[in-house]
Amino acid sequence: MLLGLREVFLRRKKGLEVVVGEMENDERELLLGFLRSSLSVDVVLSGGKMSVDSGPLSLEDLKKLVNKFVYHKNLNRKYWVAVESNAVRVSRFEKAKKTEKRRKEATKPQTITHGW
Repeated sequence: MLLGLREVFLRRKKGLEVVVGEMENDERELLLGFLRSSLSVDVVLSGGKMSVDSGPLSLEDLKKLVNKFVYHKNLNRKYWVAVESNAVRVSRFEKAKKTEKRRKEATKPQTITHGW
């Protein structure tokens, strides 16, 4: 009996983390609601991180859910989802710098002189 109680008290819930530091506040709240309704577990938002109390949920499954949210809200041109160390990270795409096209030097249009 003591061994059973000891295991219960020493067992910690496996917690996963979603780093959403680059997302806007309203998008964070939408993701929070989506994860709570999809997973039916506690999801806590603190600063730029979400803590998910997960039992049998793996990191890859959590990534798939976050990716599903990004695509359903049409945020896939703005954010990308990746697994880094022990967390799922939502990162913003960097805007590509446009290169200036070199203009050709202005040349006078060539005229053909006809001798007739």
